[in-house]
Amino acid sequence: MEVLPFLLMPFLASLILTGIHAYLGVHVVERGVIFVDLALAQIAGLGATVAILFGMNPHAGNTYWVSLAFTFLGATIFALLRMRRVHIPQEAIIGIAYAVASAAAILAMSKATGETEHLKDMLVGNILAVSGPEVAKTAALYAAVGLFHFVFRKKFLLISIDPKGAEAQGISVRFWDFLFYASFGFVVTSSVAIAGVLLVFCYLIVPSVGAMLFADRIGWRLAIGWTMGTLVSALGVYLSVLLDLPTGATIVCTFGAVLALMFLVHLLLDHQRREAGAGLSGAEVAVEAPGGSRKVGVG
Repeated sequence: MEVLPFLLMPFLASLILTGIHAYLGVHVVERGVIFVDLALAQIAGLGATVAILFGMNPHAGNTYWVSLAFTFLGATIFALLRMRRVHIPQEAIIGIAYAVASAAAILAMSKATGETEHLKDMLVGNILAVSGPEVAKTAALYAAVGLFHFVFRKKFLLISIDPKGAEAQGISVRFWDFLFYASFGFVVTSSVAIAGVLLVFCYLIVPSVGAMLFADRIGWRLAIGWTMGTLVSALGVYLSVLLDLPTGATIVCTFGAVLALMFLVHLLLDHQRREAGAGLSGAEVAVEAPGGSRKVGVG
């Protein structure tokens, strides 16, 4: 019990990450750009690495702004490449951006040998060391981004689900894409500084994918995603302390294990529905008619 106060800040930080990333994950999955978060997170990490290479403190404000500038550059590229005339899949561009940003970060870090520990933190994070002021600042930023998305939710959802329909209504898809990725950039830059690239990716994708197994409507997906993220965060943080393991990596593995369990439950429920449907379609009932009784298939 004495360890619970120590886990309070990491747990609150994970709740904040769950809240915004589960929502953004719905858009990412609908758009089919699954790795955009991973790419933007890596680009943000590259920006922070470059800032460190030029002698900036990893936790200073100017490092954050350099990282954010790199993220905005990536957001601009992704928004501009969503054009009907370009036949290259956007996911391919995102994958290339991730690979190049990762390699560039390694090259930059090789010249800053005194900060090699930062590269590890950038990948797996150190959410266990998050402070109260960091949690409060991140919560305020994510609340502003969440309010922005709530106000313009209809445009963002329409562009994510039906971009051609959005164009037909006269909506500038490229402009709203940029706003989406720019707001995404604010979230990713702050998230990477707290949780690392891998954990941020899991918070974005895994709750949304898990929710899709059981729901089609956006509202239900969000409810399931938020619930899953909250429970996995609590369990992952607790296990990391109990077993003396890196917190970020433990939460990532916990996400994977819970998603696998959800998939097995989905298969079981789907099998039961199929059996029930087969039994119902094969049933026959006698129906009284003026000329006598006849058999009618139900289903």
